[in-house]
Amino acid sequence: AEKNLKLEEKITMLQQQNEELRARIEQNTVITRQLSEENANLQEYVEKEVEEKKKLSRTNEELLWKLQEDAVSPVKLPPASSTSFYRCSSGNSSPAKVRTLRR
Repeated sequence: AEKNLKLEEKITMLQQQNEELRARIEQNTVITRQLSEENANLQEYVEKEVEEKKKLSRTNEELLWKLQEDAVSPVKLPPASSTSFYRCSSGNSSPAKVRTLRR
């Protein structure tokens, strides 16, 4: 009878452990589903970001190409006048006064 009582206590303890483990499995299953959904959303976000980056790279390359083309193509200037002006290096847009020094 004492042995049966100990075995019944052990059965009860094991049943409680079994219930606790089932509850943990259920919690883990819920968390796993949530994490899977979050992972799928993050992968979709990353794919969109990658596509946007590729698009921006292509745009950047096109703009760089246009800049290079503009730099290489001859600049269309108005016909030169018979007089030319010297511009001062300070960035002033008015013609510079040229002074001649006598020695």
